[in-house]
Amino acid sequence: MTQALLELRQITVSFDGFLALRELNLSLQPGELRAVIGPNGAGKTTFLDVITGKTAPTEGDVVFKGRSLVGRREHRIARLGVGRKFQSPRVFAKRSVQDNLALAVSQPKQPWSLLFGGLNAKQRDRVQHLMGIVNLQHRSHWAAGSLSHGQKQWLEIAMLVGQDPDLLLVDEPVAGLTDEETDLTADLLKSLAGDHTVLVIEHDMEFIRRLESPVTVLHQGQVLCEGTMDQVQADPRVIEGYRGTTEEESRCRRFWKSAV
Repeated sequence: MTQALLELRQITVSFDGFLALRELNLSLQPGELRAVIGPNGAGKTTFLDVITGKTAPTEGDVVFKGRSLVGRREHRIARLGVGRKFQSPRVFAKRSVQDNLALAVSQPKQPWSLLFGGLNAKQRDRVQHLMGIVNLQHRSHWAAGSLSHGQKQWLEIAMLVGQDPDLLLVDEPVAGLTDEETDLTADLLKSLAGDHTVLVIEHDMEFIRRLESPVTVLHQGQVLCEGTMDQVQADPRVIEGYRGTTEEESRCRRFWKSAV
């Protein structure tokens, strides 16, 4: 049996007595695409923070490629092959698309003035490839700040891929995107799986269905259930877990009930 790329083992996180995560267990295989969903307060952000070292677990262990990540600093975990994309795009707005990607692939990191000219042929080809997979090759000299919100999201994903992580953690990639951009983002993430393990956290249920991936549902800091989108949508525990008063939760609950 293939060794799991990532394992969370009995992870508990307590903030002054409040349990953000409760004995959470999760396993990801190499090359897997997985969606993680859950209502507000389910523990999704804390879950990512524990993997990346931003938050230390109160109990339990995080094992990545056979190594424990607990106690390691964030930058060291990133160097081991864990890349994280936050909700808001983090790109260098005044630099070109090409420069942003050149910085991502350059090793060691080079000053801006030396970047693209200082790359070797393999790295330059890598930049061109990355622009191609996110369809930004015709905007290579555009300042990143002039891109649409969706294009900035894609650029940041390409920058992460340029660092060759084994694990991509993608937090709410389609918030604020158009329907067309949402569909293209789903296609992009599906294309990255296989070469990378991709874990996506998102509230847009139609987008999650578009991913056609296994789904893990978090509720009150625990894994409530796992399965295909059809399986979790039909689970009465999930419908009950999304009971809430916010517009977002009400919309999600209607989505779940539509399958019943």
